[in-house]
Amino acid sequence: MKVARGPAKIKLRAPWEIDLLRKANAIVAEVLLTLKEKVTPGITAWDLNQIAEEIALKRGARPAFKGYRGYPFSLCVSVNEEVVHGLPLKEKVLKEGDIVSFDFGTIYEGYYGDAALTVAVGEVSEEAKRLMEVTEKALYRAIEKARVGNRVGDISAAVQNYVEKKGYNVIRDFVGHGIGESLHEPPEVPNFGRKGKGPRLMAGMVIAIEPMVVMGSHEVEILPDGWTAVTKDRSLAAHYEHSVVITAKGPEILSKI
Repeated sequence: MKVARGPAKIKLRAPWEIDLLRKANAIVAEVLLTLKEKVTPGITAWDLNQIAEEIALKRGARPAFKGYRGYPFSLCVSVNEEVVHGLPLKEKVLKEGDIVSFDFGTIYEGYYGDAALTVAVGEVSEEAKRLMEVTEKALYRAIEKARVGNRVGDISAAVQNYVEKKGYNVIRDFVGHGIGESLHEPPEVPNFGRKGKGPRLMAGMVIAIEPMVVMGSHEVEILPDGWTAVTKDRSLAAHYEHSVVITAKGPEILSKI
């Protein structure tokens, strides 16, 4: 989600709504797991887009990204220095040593699912493995802070502090978000910030937490296709995301694979 400013009301979801969000995200999880299993050198991003779309439709859901703000595909496929919103083109062929991020969403009975992960294509460098590991661990550290009484800034600080201690940087132009009857709802959930700041977390809030981590500078630029965000210095990027509901008992990952 692109950073956008301005006050807006945060919705708290009823149990029946959370159940629909759980179902929407279960389909997302199935898609991502299947894509992870299908990744091999030589497969095209377009092939993977088709697989993702077919699974969603078969499960009675619609791909959430297709047509969203004019996006022409169902899946985002971002390779190496591509941070987010990479287009799944036929000419984008995965190669040995690449890392590829998949971001996918669904609409199921009016409610949205959204998650992402990064996958190694064959054997990758130790540096790439470490980047992926740090990004995924940052996600789970952030989820641990998604508890009643905490604030959004506690989630943000958990990501930033862990990532920067490991020698990497977090992307600042794109942030996590609330999710429910719309793909992007309040509150924004940045991957940088200070503990104790931002909206208070309450039971019934549903948020998508999505660390985007880079080896080099956090600065990004958009390619001429109008969608693909890449690191300005062309350093490697990784992206992991889960949709999470905050409950009185703690965070529940709705999109858990």
